Amino acid sequence: MNCQSEANEGDYHSHEHEHGHGHSHGGHSHGGHDHSHDEEADTGQADSLYDKVLVDKAWCLNESEPDSIKRVFKPWHERLNITKLVSSDSDPELLVYVPFNGMVKLKSIFVWGGAGDRAPQSIRVFANRDDLDFDSVGEAQPTQEWPLARGARAPVEYPVRPAKFSSVRSLTLHLPSAFADEETMELCFLAFRGEWLPLTADPIISIYELTPNAADHKAPASELAGHHSIS
Repeated sequence: MNCQSEANEGDYHSHEHEHGHGHSHGGHSHGGHDHSHDEEADTGQADSLYDKVLVDKAWCLNESEPDSIKRVFKPWHERLNITKLVSSDSDPELLVYVPFNGMVKLKSIFVWGGAGDRAPQSIRVFANRDDLDFDSVGEAQPTQEWPLARGARAPVEYPVRPAKFSSVRSLTLHLPSAFADEETMELCFLAFRGEWLPLTADPIISIYELTPNAADHKAPASELAGHHSIS
């Protein structure tokens, strides 16, 4: 099975790894909580950062087709569009760089590689690291990492630790392996939720005095000596 596996429009999943594992599925009750389809649809759009991603500046290492990573940033209503995806080239590993057009306080990440075993098995997330490549990412300490859901038929939401993602300009996502033991990984959907603030301009520093003006210094050291005498 791959990213072309059947996706049900009503499906929605969320994992909360901070407090055990919680799942919510369209039209079903888990753990004593009922969720309607309308509520689930709204969940993905609330605090959406879809239009805050600088898609043109996003990049991916080891993608089989240049710039195909741009296909996975979709509006919520197109989240199950399995015709737009990125697949790995030489082995099942991807490194994705996602810049934002402002400052972000990240709440969660949606990741989906389809219901098949070409989906990524885990994710390592780095905040504000635009210097990583395959040579360095393996030894780097991620801001947060977690295993991904297997066999999900819709995008899964993974909450982040807010304190570690309070001032995010960019994210680097390392997807080190797929569930299947083969050479291809597929990623169908990436999305983010959080609070966004525009970047403020750098403060303007005016230099009023490049050369000291003697007229502005009316108290030479000789005149001040009497005020600091030691008896």
